Amino acid sequence: MQNITILGSTGSIGMSTLDVLARHPERYSVYALTAHSRVEQLAEQCLKFKPQVAVVGSADAALRLSRLLQEAPQIEVLHGAEALCQVASAPACDAVMAAIVGAAGLASTLAAAKAGKKVLLANKEALVMSGQLFIDAVKQSGAVLLPIDSEHNAIFQCLPHNYDRSPAALGVEKILLTASGGPFLTRPLDTMDAVTPAQAIAHPKWVMGRKISVDSATMMNKGLEVIEAHWLFGAAASQIEVVIHPQSVIHSMVSYIDGSVLAQLGNPDMRTPIAHALAYPERIASGVGALDLTVIGQLQFSRPDLQRFPCLKLAYDALLAGGSAATILNAANEVAVQAFLDEKIGFGMIAQLIARTMDSLPLCAVTDIEMLLEQDRLARQTVNALIS
Repeated sequence: MQNITILGSTGSIGMSTLDVLARHPERYSVYALTAHSRVEQLAEQCLKFKPQVAVVGSADAALRLSRLLQEAPQIEVLHGAEALCQVASAPACDAVMAAIVGAAGLASTLAAAKAGKKVLLANKEALVMSGQLFIDAVKQSGAVLLPIDSEHNAIFQCLPHNYDRSPAALGVEKILLTASGGPFLTRPLDTMDAVTPAQAIAHPKWVMGRKISVDSATMMNKGLEVIEAHWLFGAAASQIEVVIHPQSVIHSMVSYIDGSVLAQLGNPDMRTPIAHALAYPERIASGVGALDLTVIGQLQFSRPDLQRFPCLKLAYDALLAGGSAATILNAANEVAVQAFLDEKIGFGMIAQLIARTMDSLPLCAVTDIEMLLEQDRLARQTVNALIS
């Protein structure tokens, strides 16, 4: 029996994780569930899954949750960032689903890695921001790092079991990250400034949160995945290629020096990578239906248009620049996307604000989390000033 902590249980990844766990009560129990402000939804999850601990963002939210859980007084209610780190590193916890979106998930995800947990990484921003710090924590603690992003999970499945971030040693030539292209793949470029938040979050294939849906529309999501792939698999920027694949059936591929290309296919449902990571190296039922290629009919591929998707180029630039560049990129993107969702800026301004922020701040080496958070703060301050 594995005890699972879900960081961000009320989001789409968290809910999908609970769906998989509910199918295997003999294998998994829930140690802790966390949410920032969705108190009522978290209370419903707690009453169903009976975690030992529930964590929310504020003291007021904790009071509200405690009132809703009066019939389950055995559930300890905590709040705040320190509590997130506590449940991520607790001795009673075996595995952590890191699904808090954005920089907010960094500290708790890093705490799980330092504690040597089985880390199911759905928060790509944590690895994008912390890079070497995160990988060093995994190595030093003996943590098991398993990617949840459908693309990185697909790559993981296509690599040899003894792969250890050394492409050349095992004949890996290139990593091929597939991308759906989002909702604006064929939209006329001269109409992009008229894009509304409702249009940007209407992804054609995946059901995701608002922020990640906008990232998919700008393809910053794919750019962050390029950086994540670099750290997860030890591949250089030149060895990571993005391929537009609108059907979202092939989730990613690995190309080998002998000419072989291995791919992982499946219906677009996050429960597949979640179930794979939860049970690894075994396989369990995820609730996802089998893929029928005769129904799909055809698979299409093309190269991304960097004029249409400038955020993708910005991510490659950040990876090549190194140091604090990826932290600045991520922070600027988070602020710009929220400004777009709040209808303070237009869709096209997202990439422009990120580029101007990256140009404005000098790069530095990131040697500890305090320095990382300071770079994150400076980037947010800069982009907010540009918006104002």
